[in-house]
Amino acid sequence: MLTLYEKLTAVNLVKRVNKMKKEYLTIPEFAKILGVSRISVYKHVKKGNIEAKRVGRIYLIPYKYAEGIVGNRLSEQDKKEIEEAVNKTATEYGETLRLLGKE
Repeated sequence: MLTLYEKLTAVNLVKRVNKMKKEYLTIPEFAKILGVSRISVYKHVKKGNIEAKRVGRIYLIPYKYAEGIVGNRLSEQDKKEIEEAVNKTATEYGETLRLLGKE
């Protein structure tokens, strides 16, 4: 049985989260958008791979961060890293990739 204080605290937390939903996504909402399990998203949040803010017992992911991932918007640094990785792969495995392309 919850005390009156615990009930009021829970109600206030829900109200704060509802106000924030315009700016934040919950882990289950983000997981559904990505098409992965919420456990997978939670693990990435805990490792620091996904930016999230903890509010009470839940994590909230900034909408702008999620939009950047889902919207395929890449920063210049991300583009540079991808280009370097592609060039390195082409240099190291170019002949193998050409042979595989012929099959």
